[in-house]
Amino acid sequence: MAPNRSRRRFLKGSVSLSAASMLRSPAIAVSAGSSVIVVGAGAFGGWSALQLAQRGARVTLIDAWGPGNSRASSGGETRTIRATYGPAYSLYVKMVGRALQLWQEYEQRWHLKLFFRSGALRMAGSDDSYESAALPVLKEAGILFEKLSATECSRRWPQINFDGVSWSVYEPDSGFLAARRGCEAVLDAFLKVGGQYRQAQAAPGRIMAHRMDGIRIDAGEFAKADAYVFAPGPWLGRLFPFLTSSITPTRQEVFFFGTPAGDSSFTEEHMPTWIDGGRRPFFGVPGNHWRGFKIADDTRGPLIDPTTMERVVSDERLSAARSYLRMRFPGMTGAPLLESRVCQYENSIDHNFILDRHPEAENVWIVGGGSGHGFKHGPVIGEIVADAVLGSKAPPSEMGLGRLLGVTPS
Repeated sequence: MAPNRSRRRFLKGSVSLSAASMLRSPAIAVSAGSSVIVVGAGAFGGWSALQLAQRGARVTLIDAWGPGNSRASSGGETRTIRATYGPAYSLYVKMVGRALQLWQEYEQRWHLKLFFRSGALRMAGSDDSYESAALPVLKEAGILFEKLSATECSRRWPQINFDGVSWSVYEPDSGFLAARRGCEAVLDAFLKVGGQYRQAQAAPGRIMAHRMDGIRIDAGEFAKADAYVFAPGPWLGRLFPFLTSSITPTRQEVFFFGTPAGDSSFTEEHMPTWIDGGRRPFFGVPGNHWRGFKIADDTRGPLIDPTTMERVVSDERLSAARSYLRMRFPGMTGAPLLESRVCQYENSIDHNFILDRHPEAENVWIVGGGSGHGFKHGPVIGEIVADAVLGSKAPPSEMGLGRLLGVTPS
């Protein structure tokens, strides 16, 4: 069959199956007590496995290198949690409100500090259309925020130079999360409710009669379950080639600079997490469990292979980070580099998450496109995945696969 004709046939099937996946009755979904294999133990996969296990499913969680490992997008020390998005992403603003609640409930249940309420600041530049459009969405979602002038910001945070900032959005109830520690905590909770974990490489198996009949594990081993959830992060396109052009892992660099001795003004007690929406798009996290002052360039880097990429920072990005630090945080001029990290983004092409059935297999769910900003949504994604797999509620249409395959579900 000619490649183009094969592609058209696949997309045509994707339309009918994706539409059907949103309308199926719970009767054909798996039920509590059914077996589920979840591939990927990051923010999306780990929380999905935990939520499914808590609802009575028999769940096996599989990851090639372990939860929060150094290749994973859920690895590293911290991830921000904030709700200031543009109007096109109102769904995620509401999800952040729920996520804030869940993170705090779980850390109390587990007696483990995971959420740090430092506040979150987004600085608006001369073009403030993104921030202006975000305000009514925040208000509608019930997210507490303040609109602060540059003068008010300077008075509140004198350690920041607000030149070039017209005004800022401040969320006092937001902050940052312990990333790697959070992944480990989710795994521990999952095991305590009877889940099974394996460190192994997994790949999709055969699809016959609209169902996947198992997955391949390592060398020649085959595992079967009633349903499968694939949440492999930046490896999503590798496992499902029809998504290769929809999920694009890019190289990103993060730096941790040393604060002046005895100076607490650059810690979470005295500074919020921040995003600079004005000049070059940097963002950062203060404090970081005393690991240093974290800053990162939000500019998308080159495409990478997350398995084989050498994770050594570049002189160019380090120089840019130092230059930005001198400009925006004068008290950090000349600060030594303590640590660095090369990670990746894995956004979908429209920046919406993916959470939908496989177009050709009704017992397979594909979850991804979270990248760095997906970490905070982990507990909510876990709820949505559990609802979808167990047939109690369809996932949001914004996360459907049809939009990425160039088709419109009926």
